[in-house]
Amino acid sequence: MKPCRDEVLAITKQLVEIESIVNTEGEKELAKSMHALISSFPYFKTNRDHVQLSQTHGDERERYNVLAFVKGTKSESRRTVILMGHLDTVGVEDFDKLKDNAFDPVKLKEKLKDERLPAFAKEHLESADWLFGRGVLDMKSGVASNLYLLKYYSEHTDELEGNIVFLAECDEEDGSHGILSALSTFRQWKKEYGFDYIAAINADFVSPRHENDLNRYIYRGTVGKLLPSFFITGAETHVGSCFEGLDPNFIAAELTRQINYNPELCDEAFGEITVPPVTLKQTDLKPSYTVQTALSAYVYFNFFVHSWTPKDVLGKLKEQALMAFENALASYEKRYKQFCEMSGDPYQGIPWKPKVMSYEEMKKGLIRENGSSFISHMAEFKEALLQNNELDTRMFSVKVVEEAWKWMKDKSPAIVLFYSSLYSPRIEITGKITARRGVNQRFKSSC
Repeated sequence: MKPCRDEVLAITKQLVEIESIVNTEGEKELAKSMHALISSFPYFKTNRDHVQLSQTHGDERERYNVLAFVKGTKSESRRTVILMGHLDTVGVEDFDKLKDNAFDPVKLKEKLKDERLPAFAKEHLESADWLFGRGVLDMKSGVASNLYLLKYYSEHTDELEGNIVFLAECDEEDGSHGILSALSTFRQWKKEYGFDYIAAINADFVSPRHENDLNRYIYRGTVGKLLPSFFITGAETHVGSCFEGLDPNFIAAELTRQINYNPELCDEAFGEITVPPVTLKQTDLKPSYTVQTALSAYVYFNFFVHSWTPKDVLGKLKEQALMAFENALASYEKRYKQFCEMSGDPYQGIPWKPKVMSYEEMKKGLIRENGSSFISHMAEFKEALLQNNELDTRMFSVKVVEEAWKWMKDKSPAIVLFYSSLYSPRIEITGKITARRGVNQRFKSSC
């Protein structure tokens, strides 16, 4: 295969220059542009059914995946490798005043030369080996590499034994509608063309593990990803009588302190350790300013797993939440006593006890108490929520928990634990089962 650096670089720039922030029209624009590009290759002009622009299923937005395949002619083989990558990016607010140049690698590089940057970044700016722009690494350069391979083998089918399937999926950065919708096409092609899928290569970026790490990594297997979430209720009070209530933000802060960066919550497989959980959102649920403390708060964490199941994680986080609640009440009591000593007010004690439950536990209790009235109400409530196409998946989940909480007879402060997004399962290839054709593979699981 000829050196491909310049061609991959050119394709990367072309992809980056099309703004494709997740949940915007740009996703659709880039998909259509990529579909037109692939359709222009001679192989696909002859084999038009080998490329498709496929709309996602069950999606609140109109957006598309781009899929294509090349059948090798070197010898007859059903073996098929999937080359995959996502075409959407996160937003550009972090670029601040340079966000208008975030999708123009040439202009952005020049603009960055006027910024105060670390020495290593200055070196990168002066080098021809670095490209700047939103989506360059995550992951349009990977998509460009896959696109190059698709084009090359479409022109050299005699060098390919088996088949290559190309996927550029949308919505990787949010709800995964892209990859979930692509599965139906993979199944269809398997049935129609007899594909035997033996591997899927995700060409996402890799990075050093530390500043002096010169290794380049290829990860075999995938880390699992969960989004454990906490709905936290307090006891509302006027801020002028703050010790007559319990601020749920106070509990939320202690919960974040307990869980964030906690090595006890790192999972292990084959000597490889996941990074600990980190907060992705922490907020109260007050709709506007008032001088009352909030009724409830909401926190969710990124949580990676290698071997733990979602049930395992719920159990571990219930323990952490209970410790956080106990610590929060102990701190509250200490400060309340100190304030009473300073002000001369009588210490009245605190009426609350730590209370932690899963949403499933709460729901089962409410069904026992209320039966079909609760079930039908929640079904109607969720159906109404789903009519709001702008509602974030995570907010849909917490609103459901919040609505169910209203049915609780005992509304004393509590933490309710649940998951508010899809579970992305780990792939742990252990080698305990011999692969087909007698090949015994032992791969490490990694993120």
